[in-house]
Parts: sequence; structure tokens; C-alpha cells
Amino acid sequence: MERSKVLISAEEIEKQHEYMRKVKDLLGSGERYALVRTYGCQQNEADSERLAGMLCEMGYTITEDEQLADLILVNTCAVREHAELKALSITGQFKHLKEKKKGLLIGICGCMVSQEHRKEDIKHKYPYVDFLFGTAMLYRMPEILYTKLKKDKRQFFLDDNSGNIAEGLPVYRMNSFKAWVSIMYGCNNFCSYCVVPYVRGRERSREVDAILKEVRELADAGYKEITLLGQNVNSYGKDLEEPISFAQLLARICQIEGDFTVRFMTSHPKDATKELIDVMADNKKIARAFHLPLQSGSNRVLARMNRKYTREKYLELVDYMRQKMPDIALTTDIIVAFPGESDEDFEDTLDMLKRVEYDNIYSFIYSKRKGTPAAEYPDQIDPAVASERFARMIACQQEISARKNKDYTGEILQVLVEGYSKTDDQKLTGRTEKNRLVHFEGPEELIGQYAAVRITRSETYALFGELAQ
Repeated sequence: MERSKVLISAEEIEKQHEYMRKVKDLLGSGERYALVRTYGCQQNEADSERLAGMLCEMGYTITEDEQLADLILVNTCAVREHAELKALSITGQFKHLKEKKKGLLIGICGCMVSQEHRKEDIKHKYPYVDFLFGTAMLYRMPEILYTKLKKDKRQFFLDDNSGNIAEGLPVYRMNSFKAWVSIMYGCNNFCSYCVVPYVRGRERSREVDAILKEVRELADAGYKEITLLGQNVNSYGKDLEEPISFAQLLARICQIEGDFTVRFMTSHPKDATKELIDVMADNKKIARAFHLPLQSGSNRVLARMNRKYTREKYLELVDYMRQKMPDIALTTDIIVAFPGESDEDFEDTLDMLKRVEYDNIYSFIYSKRKGTPAAEYPDQIDPAVASERFARMIACQQEISARKNKDYTGEILQVLVEGYSKTDDQKLTGRTEKNRLVHFEGPEELIGQYAAVRITRSETYALFGELAQ
């Protein structure tokens, strides 16, 4: 894709800033509150921070209280049907808020509504939704909102472009010590089950200088953890006028001064390289954690998924990682009951769990996505069989995760403290470099800081400890 068709011009960005000023003038004095509700992946969270940044520029104050909100924006996901139904359900609940609060605006954006059939559903079945726009239109949200306010007519935008990169938009960071940095957008892989290339467009990389500038600003501001995002970060840089590999970008980021840890996601195994692993091993700023989606342990299923690697190739990468970084933590994604998956195919997946011994897995039963090849496969798996396989997989991984967590008992770990535990408000919670969840008692002042915690006991998905003396 030509860079001129990917990069939004400085003139267009200034035009959106002008719309931000116009909206602020229209709203006038007095407090206005906006709620941005996000579903889906970290890329969606990063997008929501830009949407929130633009809303702040337009005079809104960001809130989590839906009763207080004058504008509610729902940023949606399309990866699984469950995520779409959840977003639609919460949007349905907002109807009652609108009945009670005159002037409340409701908008929907993101991946789900980048599909024509979902746009039409919302247009006809959700008449209280005021405006809608797809992923490629994110940067034009000020223009869309201004048009809605001026014309008082519902606004529906579904851009069929391959997507755009817009620099120079304001960002409202939801967290003061952990930050997302999108390095690229879109996907070229067309896995047979996945809707992402259709709703996010083709792969397009941000310019190196823009990424380095953003990371440098975050480091200067004292951010402790910076996560680089892309649908397939390993493809970064191939479309730039001066191509650069993701490994080379990582090495340059590690040269930036500051006490911060770098993470990244998501990696596609077909593009993961030994060069990338070498850069990780050579740079202490990069967390010793690697998320490498497997999806299936069966070569037959992998081919049908259009994943373009084999289990043997995958294991070769894992072996090299552990050779270079014996202490690395590995996580993965698994799809259970993909169309045509036999008992033998599923056993191959269980075998991979036992061979690799992941620290954790993110596993889902296959979800049919309209418009993808796999949705049309005739050999869909019976739901009862899918549920039984899913339960067996979880049981297998739970044994591995519990055993790995038990090994930490008695050790002192550095924990980035994130806040209070959702299940026990007397305990703080945080994560280690290897992304282990740790709960412990301590003062509130530790939130956003590193703490040395001695592990006293473990459970399958969490560690428990006390502040080390």
C-alpha cells in the first residue's frame, strides 16, 4: 500500500483539531462528561485512549459513571460472537439512560461496526444510537460528533478504506504508569477463522521516528511499562519506504534512556525470527515474557486455519527461546473445536501444552465469524463435543500453571503494583516481569511503583505474598 494513502495529512489532522474547537464552543460552559466503554483487545484500549483524548479536547471530562455521562461511546470487538453480543447488550441497557436524561448522546465505534451487517442491525434495531463509525474513521470522530450536534440527525459512517495512520491526535492515558503504544495496524494473514483483516484493513506501520518520540515522551514522564501493539508486530516495518524489522525497532527503543520495561503483542509464529529472540536476550529492558499464539497443535488443522507454520516450526522457535533465555515465560492462544477438528487433532493440541508447558493459555471455543472461510466449512463441531474438549484443555493447563506457580514459593519477586485486588480490597495486586499476578498487603502509596514481595503461597492463577523486609 502506498504510504501517501496510509498517512493522514497534517492538514486533515488540523481540520479535526478545528472540529474539536467547534464542538467545545457548541457545548459552551459547564461540566460535560463522557464515558468510553471498551471491549476487546489491547489495540481497542489504545484506540479508546485516543478517542478519550479527543473528547477531553472538546471539553468533556472522562468518567466511569454512566449515570453522570452526557456522551457514551462504546468501542466494540468482533473477534468472537460473545464480544459482539456483550457490546450490543450493554448498548441496549443505555437506552433506559437516554429515556431519563434528555440530550444524552450514544455512539458506537470499532471493529464490530466495521461490518456492514452490524451497521445495518444497529441502524434499524437501535434507533437511540446517535452515531456510528468504523475503525478507519476513528480520527474523524470530532467531525462526526460536530455534524451530529449541528444537524441533530443520526450519523453512520462505515469507511471501506484499508485503514489510516493519524499522528498528532491527543491521548488520554487511562493509566499513569503503564502505557500502550500502537506500532502498526491491520493484518495481512487472513487466517480462515478471523475477521480482523476485514475490519482493521491491511498491515500498515507507523513511522519509526513517531514511535520513538512517543516512547521517549512516556519514558520521560516516568512510565514503568510500555507495551508495543499490533495485530502482528513481527510484520512491522515491511511497508515502510526504508524497511526495518521489528527486532531492529525493539533494539532502538531499548536505547532510549529511562527505567522502563518493554512488552509487545501479538506475535505470529510464521514471522517470529531468531533475530527477534536474540534482541530480547541482549536487552534487559525487554520483559522475559513472550505471547506466541499456537491456535492448534495439529498440522492438519493449522493448514486449514491458514496459519502458515507447522508444530515442528513452532517448537523450533520455543527451543531457541529457551536456549537463549531459559527463564522466559511463554503464553499462547488456543482455539478449541475448529471445524473438522478430530479427536486426534485435539490430542495433538494437548500434547503441545504438555511439551511447551506454557505459563498460561488463553483458550476459546471456535466462534463462527460471518464472511470468513471457516464459517462456511460444513464440518462444524457439535457444541457438546466442543465443551468437553474445552474442559479437558483447561484441566490440563491448570495442572501445569499450578505446578509452575508453586515453584515461586519462598522467592522474592519484583512486582509492579497496579492497585487493589478486585476480590479482596484489603490487598494490593500487581504483576511480575513474567506477568505473574501477585496479591499482598501493603500501603496505598505503592500503587504505580515496584515492590519486593516474598511469595508465601500459590494458586493456579495467582501468587500471594508479603512485603520483603
